[in-house]
Amino acid sequence: MDIAATFSNLFPKSLPMTFMWPHLLWLLLALPLLVALYAWLLRRKKKLALRFASLSIVREAMGTGPSVRRHIPPLLFLLAIAAMLLAAARPFAVVTLPMQQETIMLAMDVSGSMRATDVQPSRIVAAQNAAKAFLTELPRGVKVGIVAFAGSAQVAQIPTLNREDLVSAIDRFQLQRGTAIGNGLVLSLATLFPDAGIDLASMAYGRERTRGVSIDQPAKDEKKPFVPVAPGSYTSGAIILLTDGQRTTGVDSLEAAKMAADRGVRVYTVGVGTVTGETIGFEGWSMRVKLDEETLKAIATKTQADYFYAGTAADLKKVYETLSSRLTVEKKETEISGLLALAAAVLAIVSVGLSMLWFNRIL
Repeated sequence: MDIAATFSNLFPKSLPMTFMWPHLLWLLLALPLLVALYAWLLRRKKKLALRFASLSIVREAMGTGPSVRRHIPPLLFLLAIAAMLLAAARPFAVVTLPMQQETIMLAMDVSGSMRATDVQPSRIVAAQNAAKAFLTELPRGVKVGIVAFAGSAQVAQIPTLNREDLVSAIDRFQLQRGTAIGNGLVLSLATLFPDAGIDLASMAYGRERTRGVSIDQPAKDEKKPFVPVAPGSYTSGAIILLTDGQRTTGVDSLEAAKMAADRGVRVYTVGVGTVTGETIGFEGWSMRVKLDEETLKAIATKTQADYFYAGTAADLKKVYETLSSRLTVEKKETEISGLLALAAAVLAIVSVGLSMLWFNRIL
């Protein structure tokens, strides 16, 4: 019989539990023996009580409280022992914990199509307002950096805890032509890993790119080759990519996504605007814009993240609210033996306290 599996089945399927040292669970079989010992002591106590001539002495020996109350302290102490035995087996369970997210990069599209008004008052204004609201929801200890991209990409604000500087950077956005989604991702990664030698210029325009060299191939002066990690395994940072169009220039979006995945960085993608496509014009020129949902979904999937569509300003605000909650807490398999040990200590203290309060003795 697998006692670890049997014990795990006692818990809801939504709270799976595993044990590092499952063989120690056999110690739980001592609990029925303790219950039997307790029952034997009660019977022995009653037999001894019959030897006393004075009924008052019998009452004092048996306890003055109600019969049910006499069993509460021993029951609590038994539960304390059970919790300690479980802690000894070193259980693991999936619990919700604060995420140790240190830096979040906002990669925001500032291409000309963001002036479209299908999202009121305009796509860019709605995106700015939602991003600023997002900053207020994040814990103050989370750094945020901002990359703005159109035909090229620039760091609008290096990662900082200063929310005022971030808001000022968002307010300074200037719309430009072109949509280099891949450039925005690569520059966000370069900002997250400043010592990794990620050079956007050589990737987008260098001769190595024209010769088909991988964007993850180390430069000649690098001492160690790059070693990919599991997608989504990097817990100290994440990227939120917001765009309303299709890539028109720069590094391929999916190549940049692979670069993020190989570094374990999740890229949460947000599509805003028109899915079916429309023609917008400004100062004598016009262009056809269409949201490339397929690519955005592929980027999110490749990096173990999620894609969100925001067709209105209210939708965009809700997306950022959802992202705020996802980036501050996470479900993670964690050892909970410490919690069980704490519970055992509390139960033992309460057990002794009640016994002293009710019967003026320890158990």
